[in-house]
Amino acid sequence: MPNRERIEVRHVPERHQFEAHLKGDLAYLSYSVTDDCISLDHTFVPETFRGRGVAADLVRAAINEARQRHWRLVPRCSYVVTFFERHPEFADVLSRPS
Repeated sequence: MPNRERIEVRHVPERHQFEAHLKGDLAYLSYSVTDDCISLDHTFVPETFRGRGVAADLVRAAINEARQRHWRLVPRCSYVVTFFERHPEFADVLSRPS
């Protein structure tokens, strides 16, 4: 996206979330830990910030963290499932079915 504002995403492990603070509002991607996999459970972006790539930034932050920590990701949130379908270049972090 040309001239898109850079969104800062923070990993907040004590809340099991990736968060972006947006002019007083909070966008987040929550996750849960199951065995050696991280389930990406829910994405929330406030209405006024939807359509600006915020959810994608949250997912990319989770992917970067997964690569650093050698996590395997399981997309559970419908947005995250669609993100991985549209971006197969990130499939290296997905958990493989047993």
